[in-house]
Amino acid sequence: MKDDPKRYETSSGLEIPAAFDAASLDSRRFSAAEDLGAPGAFPFTRGPQATMYRGKLWTMRQYAGFSTAAASNERYRYLLERGTTGLSVAFDLPTQIGMDSDDPRARGEVGKVGVAIDSIDDVEMLLSEIPLDRVSISMTINAPASILLALLLVVAERRGISWEALSGTIQNDILKEYSARGTYIFPPKPSLRIVTDIFEFCANEVPKWNTISVSGYHIREAGSTAVQEVAFTLANGLEYVRNAVDRGLPVDRFAPRISFFFNAHNNFIEEIAKFRAARKLWAKLMRERFGATDPRSLALRFHAQTAGSTLTAQQPENNVVRVAYQAMAAVLGGCQSLHTNGRDEALALPTEESAKIALRTQQILAFESGVTATADPMAGSYAIESLTLDIERAARELIEKIDAMGGALAAIESGFIQQEIGESAYLAQRALEEKRDIVVGVNQFSEAAGISLPIMVIDEQIERDQVAGLQAFRARRDAVPGARHNLDSALEALREGAVAEKNLMPLIVEAVRREATVGEIVTAMRSVFGEHHDQGF
Repeated sequence: MKDDPKRYETSSGLEIPAAFDAASLDSRRFSAAEDLGAPGAFPFTRGPQATMYRGKLWTMRQYAGFSTAAASNERYRYLLERGTTGLSVAFDLPTQIGMDSDDPRARGEVGKVGVAIDSIDDVEMLLSEIPLDRVSISMTINAPASILLALLLVVAERRGISWEALSGTIQNDILKEYSARGTYIFPPKPSLRIVTDIFEFCANEVPKWNTISVSGYHIREAGSTAVQEVAFTLANGLEYVRNAVDRGLPVDRFAPRISFFFNAHNNFIEEIAKFRAARKLWAKLMRERFGATDPRSLALRFHAQTAGSTLTAQQPENNVVRVAYQAMAAVLGGCQSLHTNGRDEALALPTEESAKIALRTQQILAFESGVTATADPMAGSYAIESLTLDIERAARELIEKIDAMGGALAAIESGFIQQEIGESAYLAQRALEEKRDIVVGVNQFSEAAGISLPIMVIDEQIERDQVAGLQAFRARRDAVPGARHNLDSALEALREGAVAEKNLMPLIVEAVRREATVGEIVTAMRSVFGEHHDQGF
C-alpha cells in the first residue's frame, strides 16, 4: 500500500492503517501475550471478565428523568416492563447544583432537563414500586452526589432493605465538572474530600455500590479527541485514588468499586480501540503507581453512552443508525453497561416511543447480532491492535504531562485541560465547516423538509406544582413538635463535622432522616466550604 496517497486520521490525529502490515506491527514491539493476554486477565485489554457476554450481558440502562418524580417513575416502570435491566436517573439543573426548586435562581429550569428532587418524599415517589434490592440504580449527579446517595439509602432503610443489598452507581466525578461541564458547588479541594468520604463510607456500609463513575463522556461531548478523553479521564481517576490513599485507605479496599463512563462516538474503529486502550492503561497505572494487586482494582469497568453531540436535528431518523453503530462499538469494546440515545434528543427529551426504539437497539445487538458469542471478537485485528497501541501510548504521554504539572487538579486549576478541550473543539468545528468531515443531512446530503417527529414538551405548570409540593413538605415537617429542632441540630452537626474534617456521609444521612431538603444540606456545607467561581479559562 506504499503507493496509496491517502492518509486517513482519527480525531486524535492517529493514522488508521490502510491494510495489514506485519512488519509495522512487529516494529511496535507488539506482543500478543503481554499486550493482549486473555479476557479477564491482566492487562485486561480484552475485557474485565473471562467469559464477557457469554457469561452475562451488559446492563441495558436508559438514562431518563424529567418533570416530576411521579412522571419519571412512570417512565422507569415503562422501560423495566420492556426489558431494561438498570435505571439511570437524570436530574434537573437546580438539583445538579444543589438548589431547592423554590430557590429564585432555579426559576425556569425546574424539571426541564431531568427530574426535580428536593426531598425524601420526591425520592420515595421516584422509586415507587421499583425493587431496590433487585434493580441497579445509577444516578448522574456530582456536586450533591453525597446527598442523593443518602436519600436513596434512607428510602431503602424505610422499606426495610439492607444497604448491603443495594447495587448501583453515583457519578460523583466532580473534577470533570470544573473542566468540561460546570455543575459544581464547592471549591475543588473540599469537593475532593467529599468524594473520598463517600469511598470510605461505602466500603464499610454499602459494599456493592460503585462509589464513582469517572466520566470521559462529558469531556468528549465538550469537544475533546478520543486520546484526550482517555488521558483526562484516567488522570482524574488517578487524582481520586491518590486522595483516598493519602487519607489512609488501602487501595484494594476502595478501588474495586471505581467505575468509568465513556462516550461511544462516531469513528467505529477508533472507539473500539479507545475502550481497549483505556482498560489496558488503567491496569498498568494502578499497578505501577499504587501497588494494587486485587484484579478488581486493576480491571477497568465502564458504562458507555452513545454520543449526544453527534445527533442531528436535521433528518433525525438518521440518528437511529448513528446510535446503533455507536452502541455496537461500545459492545465490541467490552462495556459493562450501556445507554442508547433517543433519535429525537437533538430536539427535546426523548418520547416513550424513541426511548423504546433505543432500548430495542440494545436488545437486537444482544440477541440477534451474534457479537456476544465470543469475548473480544476484534482481538487480533491489525487496525484495532495498531490503534489500541497508539491510543495507549499517546494517552500515557498526555498523563505524564499532567503529572509534571502536579496532577489533574493542578492541570484543571491552571486551565490546561480546559484549553486543550477548547482547541480540539475548535478544530473539529473547522473540519465540519470546511467539509473535511461530513455529517449526513447537515453539511452534505441535506434536505429542505421540516421535522416530522413528535417531540416532548414540559408543561410550565410542573414547576409551580413542584414548588407548591416542596413548600407543603416543609410546612408539614416543621409542624411536628420537636422536628424543626431536631433538623437544626442535624444541620449544625453537619457544619461542625465539615469544620472538624469528619467523614460527612453519616452526618448527611442523619440530616436526610430528619427530612432536610437538598438545598438545606448544601447551604449548611456551603457555609463552611464556600462556593466555586469559574476563572474563565
